[in-house]
Amino acid sequence: MSSNHAHAVNEGTNEKPLWIALILTTTFLIAEVVGGVLTNSLALISDAAHMFTDAAALAVSLVAIRIGKRAADSLRTFGYYRFEILAAAFNAVLLFLVAMYILYEAYQRINNPPEIQSGAMLIVATLGLMINLVSMRLLGSGKDKSLNVKGAYLEVWSDMLGSVGVIAGAVIIRYTSWAWVDSAIAVLIGLWVLPRTWTLLKESLNVLLEGVPEGLNLLEIKKTIEEINCVVSVHELHVWAITSGKASLTAHVVTELAIPGQQILLKKIRETIAEQFDIHHCTVQLESEPCDDAGEHSYSPRTSQSGGGK
Repeated sequence: MSSNHAHAVNEGTNEKPLWIALILTTTFLIAEVVGGVLTNSLALISDAAHMFTDAAALAVSLVAIRIGKRAADSLRTFGYYRFEILAAAFNAVLLFLVAMYILYEAYQRINNPPEIQSGAMLIVATLGLMINLVSMRLLGSGKDKSLNVKGAYLEVWSDMLGSVGVIAGAVIIRYTSWAWVDSAIAVLIGLWVLPRTWTLLKESLNVLLEGVPEGLNLLEIKKTIEEINCVVSVHELHVWAITSGKASLTAHVVTELAIPGQQILLKKIRETIAEQFDIHHCTVQLESEPCDDAGEHSYSPRTSQSGGGK
């Protein structure tokens, strides 16, 4: 016997902050590219490159949200939510490529630093910092609810750090004439971005590979179900996420209850899973004894806890 599906998903992603951040970022991107060329600052140009990836990330995020809102159909029964995860993975790869380019360009310049106009560099970087702080404030509320928004937020966060670095570099160059500081700061920005890029890519791939969602532990879920009255055992337990915050679960549950009492047990299982693990899309098959393939899907301790690595 199978339970009814519980589709209690929260749409909730607000497009307005993304639109505002995109407009601000694109407008300043143009100014920063011009400023970087005129001042001959690699740190400022690298910051402009981050701004470009910010704009691309925000645009891709908006497109993904629009597509993700499409209703499920007979071909895509879970809907189009995965577009948001694809957008997050795209942003991670894009940010990685930009960071690598910055490191390469800094290496080329570090032994032969060009003359840099620190005054104009400082002004442009300060304006960029203000834009980034506003964008971070706009995206901050949604970053923990969506990998898509988190990807855009990390882009803006890394660029904010870049602006701080450029400002520091401009001040140092202005009072010391150490032009090499510009390239050194660009290297620090690139090295700071790389591990955060990997984190975002890893989280995105975990969703795409149907991994256990971050923060959930398969063994803990199994134990919780088995502690419910009248449950004998649990097998064929699978937990995955369609997109950020939309986990799904399927399981075979062995019980000694007769058919008249099974609907009550199904309701109790669904309510327990929803309350304790925030999983609202749940399909449970009740059995009087384990099915023939009950032992085919076993999990090592490392695998079963991979999604909860906190």
